[in-house]
Amino acid sequence: MATGILKVKGNSVVDQNGQNVVLRGAALGGWMNMENFITGFPGHESQHRAAMRKVLGQEKYEFFFDKWLEYFFTEKDAKFFAEVGLNCLRLPFNYRHFEDDMNPRVLKESGFKHLDRVVDLCAAHGIYTILDMHAVPGGQNPDWHSDNPSSYAAFWDYRDHQDRTVWLWEQIVSRYKENPWVAGYNPLNEPCDSEHVRLPAFYTRIEKAIRAIDPNHILWLDGNTFAMEWKGFDRVLPNSVYAMHDYSSMGFPTGDQYKGTPEQKQHLERSYLRKAQFMSENGTPVWNGEFGPVYANPDTDVDAATVNQARYNLLGEQLRIYDKHSIHWSIWLYKDIGLQGMIYTNPQGKWNQTIKPFLDKKRAVWIDKWGHNPDPEAEAALKPLNDLIDRVSPTATTTYPTSWNTNMHITRNVFWTFLAASFSDEFASLFEGMGEKELEELARSFHFDECLQREGLNQILKEHARVSK
Repeated sequence: MATGILKVKGNSVVDQNGQNVVLRGAALGGWMNMENFITGFPGHESQHRAAMRKVLGQEKYEFFFDKWLEYFFTEKDAKFFAEVGLNCLRLPFNYRHFEDDMNPRVLKESGFKHLDRVVDLCAAHGIYTILDMHAVPGGQNPDWHSDNPSSYAAFWDYRDHQDRTVWLWEQIVSRYKENPWVAGYNPLNEPCDSEHVRLPAFYTRIEKAIRAIDPNHILWLDGNTFAMEWKGFDRVLPNSVYAMHDYSSMGFPTGDQYKGTPEQKQHLERSYLRKAQFMSENGTPVWNGEFGPVYANPDTDVDAATVNQARYNLLGEQLRIYDKHSIHWSIWLYKDIGLQGMIYTNPQGKWNQTIKPFLDKKRAVWIDKWGHNPDPEAEAALKPLNDLIDRVSPTATTTYPTSWNTNMHITRNVFWTFLAASFSDEFASLFEGMGEKELEELARSFHFDECLQREGLNQILKEHARVSK
């Protein structure tokens, strides 16, 4: 039973009795903010939905996505999540569920249907939720997960995008301001402000707007540049937890394999301490809002068992670091089609079998950023262009986001933006001619009863979730 709305006290989060509450959980990524690698489509959510609407027609389109949102998280998911020992679920959502670009500042009540349902399901099982606006008008970063079909984060240059975001948060907090199981609001996911000063200014603005309606709930505020930088932050807002994201390249196919060497362990802790420096210096709580490796597929990778064990070991070391520093964390992610989730759709199920030929193509031509493997043909095509740009433009290597090299910028714009979008209609054509019965079967592929559990991952999470008890 909840003991009142959570609040920040010093460097801790406490309940109404002043007892420490350490939030440890996962994120429901890919659900109300769809991502290509999580469910299999190419490109960006708005492109995917437009292509599906064109193929299915409006009525069947609405039927399918409503059923899909329903089956993606049910009471059985909440029960399982609590049994693992986790006590907080981050809920990413796309602003487009609540407002249309061609009808701005008109609230879509339908957007709350499934958000309310999952908040209530979690509450019934003793799970807090953090509401996370993962995609905002204009795009707060240049990546696919903000449903931004370009590499331009227009949110920072257009006041109206920011005004609409503030307006929408005002509508949302009005709805949840009395709910003690909502642990608070995550206004922007992984913002990328190239000037560094506009992000803290926006946080000051939205904090004031939210506090005018809801003076009590915690704000969970991501750092700049994909929640990794704190340049430009010069003060701490009241009742706020600052958030970093702590992915390690050793958890991805293009990174070095984790072997547990002293040097690798030291590197992991240094990386954490650098990202958490602002919080440490200001005595605030720390939330690692995203982290976690991806996993090899035993059907396509002969070394999958070895690779995955190395990534479990990496995750375990990261969690030991977080235990040492007593931080809050939310692993990415809860459910997907087999790359990273705590549970995942059955490879032999209706959904995976339907899209399998397309997944094979995606792997071959580098459509997704996450999980893509080294490919000699793609690398051979990129290298001359990369070399040319670096030769003729010395500033290319320092173009913001500065965590990206020239190769990353090119790959983002050519493969993950242009090429990926060109496949949207082809993916949607896989569902052409399907009736409601078949569409519901596809949606039900994401139901807990139809999914498999990643036992190695869940066991590690269970061991470290107990630390918060």
